[in-house]
Amino acid sequence: MPPIPEPAQGRSAERFSPGAPPGEATERMKKEEIMQFGLAFSYPFQDKDWIKKIGIAALVSIIPIVGQIIVLGWGLEITRRIIRKDPTPLPDWSDFGGHVVRGIQGFVIGLVYALPLILLVICQNVLTLGVRTMGSSNYGSAAFSGMTAVISACFGCVTFLYSLAMAFVLPAALGSFAASDQLGAAFRFSEVFGLVRSSPSVFLLALLGYLVSGIIAGLGVIVCFIGVFVTYAYAIAVDGHLWGQAYAQSAAARGAPVAGG
Repeated sequence: MPPIPEPAQGRSAERFSPGAPPGEATERMKKEEIMQFGLAFSYPFQDKDWIKKIGIAALVSIIPIVGQIIVLGWGLEITRRIIRKDPTPLPDWSDFGGHVVRGIQGFVIGLVYALPLILLVICQNVLTLGVRTMGSSNYGSAAFSGMTAVISACFGCVTFLYSLAMAFVLPAALGSFAASDQLGAAFRFSEVFGLVRSSPSVFLLALLGYLVSGIIAGLGVIVCFIGVFVTYAYAIAVDGHLWGQAYAQSAAARGAPVAGG
C-alpha cells in the first residue's frame, strides 16, 4: 500500500484546504500573482485628501532639481507603504524631512546605476572629438566623417540598450531600499538581479507603467505650464505604487521576506 502523503504546510495548506470550494484556491493564487496595474493609476483618487497631497507635491517639484529629489522621496514612501500593505498608500507631507532624506538616497541609487551610462556618453564624446580633430587636420577627410558616424551609431545602440536595462532593473533596487530602509540593500546586486529574474513580467509592467506615467507627466504642458508639475507629482505617485507592487510580488516569488520591518 503506497504511503499517504502528509498534508501541505503553511500557505500551501491554506491555498489547497479541502474545505475550500472547488476552484477557490486556484483563483486566490491567480489574484496574488496578478499585478494590479490599473490600481496604480486610480488609487490616488481614493484618498479623501488627494488634492492636498498631490498639490503639495506639485508645489515642491517647482523647485529646480531639489524639488524633484524631494518628490522622489515622497514617491519612495509610497513604495514602502505598498510593500508593507499600508491601508493609506498616499502619504501626506508631515514627514517632510523623511521625504528629503529618502529622495537623496533614491537619487544616489539612480546615479550609481546610471554610472555606466554616463561613462558611455563620456567615451563617445571623447572618441568623437578625437576623430573630428584628426579629420580637420586631414582636410576633412570623408573617412573620418564616416568613422564619426559609426562611433555615434555604435555608442547610441549600447546606450539605448543599457538605458532600457536600467529602467527594467532600477525598480527592484528602489524596492529593496524602500523595503529595508537601508541604502546598501539597493547595491546588493545579486539580490536585486535575483528579484528581476524571479518575476520579470512584473518589472516589465513597472517599466510600461513608467513610460505611460511619463506621457501623462508631459500632458501637463498642454493644459498650462503649471499643469506639468501636477501631472509630474501624479506620475511619481503612480511609479511609487508600481515599484512597491513589483518588489512585493518578486520577493514573495523568491520566498524572501517582503519587508524589512
